[in-house]
Amino acid sequence: MAGNRFGKHFRVTTFGESHGPALGVVIDGVRPGETFDVSVIQRDLDRRRPGQSKVTTPRKEADRVEILSGVFEGKTTGTPLCMMIRNTDQRPAAYANLKDVFRPGHAGYTYLAKFGVADYRGGGRSSGRETAGRVAAGALAKQMLARLGTEIFGYTTEVAGIRAKSFRKDAIEQNALRCADAAAALRMERAVLRARKEGDSVGGVVEVTVRNAPVGLGDPVFDKLEADLAKALMSIGAVRGFEIGNGFACARLRGSQNNDPIYFDEKTGRFRTRTNNAGGIAGGISNGEDIVVRIAVKPTSSIHKEQESATVDGRATRLVVEGRHDPCICPRIVPVAEAMVALTLYDHLLRQRMVKRGKTKAEKNASLALVDAGIEILRRERKELLGGVGKSGRRK
Repeated sequence: MAGNRFGKHFRVTTFGESHGPALGVVIDGVRPGETFDVSVIQRDLDRRRPGQSKVTTPRKEADRVEILSGVFEGKTTGTPLCMMIRNTDQRPAAYANLKDVFRPGHAGYTYLAKFGVADYRGGGRSSGRETAGRVAAGALAKQMLARLGTEIFGYTTEVAGIRAKSFRKDAIEQNALRCADAAAALRMERAVLRARKEGDSVGGVVEVTVRNAPVGLGDPVFDKLEADLAKALMSIGAVRGFEIGNGFACARLRGSQNNDPIYFDEKTGRFRTRTNNAGGIAGGISNGEDIVVRIAVKPTSSIHKEQESATVDGRATRLVVEGRHDPCICPRIVPVAEAMVALTLYDHLLRQRMVKRGKTKAEKNASLALVDAGIEILRRERKELLGGVGKSGRRK
């Protein structure tokens, strides 16, 4: 079935349901001979997992990643790499009373209309739990990009109408909302807990910044980098809006205010812009400035307030959604947004290598290191072979 795969060269396919035995991801297009740190993948999964704090769902899942294929003796083989996360705290019985009722804000009706069947246990594939596979794949892509000096990090900028007014990167992981403004984070947390107490939920805005992005990523005309970033981020179930750089604010500016002045930087030896209203992309192609994107995150649809709905046979009804749900999705969506940005950039990096065969200095050094290692292995094997041959030429 179409729609479960993302990417052209770094192809990611997620699998599994919210209350099934497991979920995960299969990645095709991983180059052979690559090494990566599984603990880094686990760290991002820990940032996404439920049960982290008072402002997230109390569902308890360890979300331990298991590598099933594509790795041998610590290195990738070039074959599909499969990572799996088991579900250990699923409670499908909590949704039994909703079997024949459509939940407002959920995909029950549209899935039923399209496929003729809908998994009512937490939404099945439409559940936010599907994103665990994305985070695992994205953490791998982030490691590949980090070797080029590229850094990707996300943070919450607004919750329940409360906006961050300052930015400290080291504050992001120090509060439950993953906000770079510690004072605003406290006000946000109070608003989330108040909504939870009232059986409701709140939405917000999450921003992702990419520093030291490679120049030249993106393809005209229909595969512009911002277009693919928009698709990647809008594919997350709770996301209802996307913008890059100035975004919708540019509609209220003049060209003289919105244009980014260009100059040549003698220190870096490349062209730069004095402002970054474009968000690091010009003409659909990365220009080397920080890529800055934002997403609007809707309030969680599953709430404990009574709502109007309808049954599958068309009868009017009212319902209260039971179960364990996030009163605000923003803090857990941050690593998911980072992952989708990383997957998009790394896929475009592989595409760019098809356009320009030349390698960066870092890539050349990495390639030379692999060649040197291969030569050393051949030397050792040759030495061992010669060591086992006598003067007569016969093997000892």
